[in-house]
Amino acid sequence: MQVPFVSLSPLHEPLRMDIHKEVDRLLNRSDFILGESVTAFEQSFAIYCDSMYCIGVSNGLDALKIALRALDIGAGDEVIVPANTYIASLFAVIEAGATPVLADPDAGTYNITAETINPLLTSRTKAIMPVHLYGQSCDMDPIMQLATAHGLYVVEDNAQAQGAVYRGKKTGSFGHINATSFYPSKNLGALGDAGAITTNDQSLYRQAALLRNMGSAQKYYHDVAGYNARMDTIQAAILRIKLAHLDKWNAERQRLAARYLNNLKDSSVILPVTMTGAAHVYHLFVIRHERRDELQAYLTESGIQTLIHYPVAPHLQPALRRFGWVEGQFPITEQISRTCLSLPLWVGMTNEQVDYVSEKIIAFTHR
Repeated sequence: MQVPFVSLSPLHEPLRMDIHKEVDRLLNRSDFILGESVTAFEQSFAIYCDSMYCIGVSNGLDALKIALRALDIGAGDEVIVPANTYIASLFAVIEAGATPVLADPDAGTYNITAETINPLLTSRTKAIMPVHLYGQSCDMDPIMQLATAHGLYVVEDNAQAQGAVYRGKKTGSFGHINATSFYPSKNLGALGDAGAITTNDQSLYRQAALLRNMGSAQKYYHDVAGYNARMDTIQAAILRIKLAHLDKWNAERQRLAARYLNNLKDSSVILPVTMTGAAHVYHLFVIRHERRDELQAYLTESGIQTLIHYPVAPHLQPALRRFGWVEGQFPITEQISRTCLSLPLWVGMTNEQVDYVSEKIIAFTHR
């Protein structure tokens, strides 16, 4: 049996006609940049995220950059970021002119916590960027309490957790201003690059809206130096169609994950842990094993595609060498990067495929 890491065809095929009709309407309207579908999607996604406002942008990195810029974060400021996040989280901080300060995550949930953040606070700390990694919310109440106590901003990186819930509230609605990505393989994915910002603060909304459109609220008049970071109308139209299905798709991911968890409960692999009060949406189903590379090779030989998120932690990347981080500085992050393996999990994946992957993992661990 062949099991790809991800297949988007089962998700897209039922929507094919709806997408075609929407593209035809867009061609007739010719409103390709910040068209009416962008406004409609922004309104729908804000409601979905339990937020007052949404700004559609070009991608997730631009969403983070604009969020930080809207908060006036820059040179001399520090932003606390997970050490085990995707490197784009750090790039956004660096682009703003600020310094990323890395926090090792909790070893069980793989997310940073108030306990891992607190020792890193200094007089230069201006913001905390909790990343809801793999599809599970950070423990946001203590993080928000810590931020409030120290007068800090919170910017959620919600790129992997669209639809995730923490104590009855959607991720992307806790921070002062928050960012997400609609990269095609996300739980809510565009047919290309796209991203969004959510906030409950009207002034931050207005500033972010200016920044994403060349600093302009009126054509050819520019209030600030901004970016060309607009969401394409065609992506907004497609995302609005797909948004109506997101909860159903997340439920499917949760069902497949539950099958993995049950199949592998007595194996020697370390399985994902869901925090009490959280609803994991399993953008990724990540296991860990001390012989990860051998396991991956064995699964590959068995026709099963897997990925590693992420094989080299940000602090060990050549692009960030100037910050002086060294191997061994973030032991939990390094342990995760040495042992983690993402299994196939996608909408439309069959029970037989999940069982086949599980059987091969169990066979490997019994070798």
